[in-house]
Amino acid sequence: MLKAAFFFAILALVLGVLGFGGAAGAAWGIAKILFFIVLAIAVILFVLGFTVYKKVT
Repeated sequence: MLKAAFFFAILALVLGVLGFGGAAGAAWGIAKILFFIVLAIAVILFVLGFTVYKKVT
């Protein structure tokens, strides 16, 4: 999913340089959404990892 966010960010940059402002904005919005989903999943897994580790030991 992080690869997809990176792809959409690069796509937004290219579209912005070529003058397609609307499509660039949409691609940038998708990239931001995907990035924050990845960030949320990482934080949830980090917290779950510590809680499970404390219960096991």
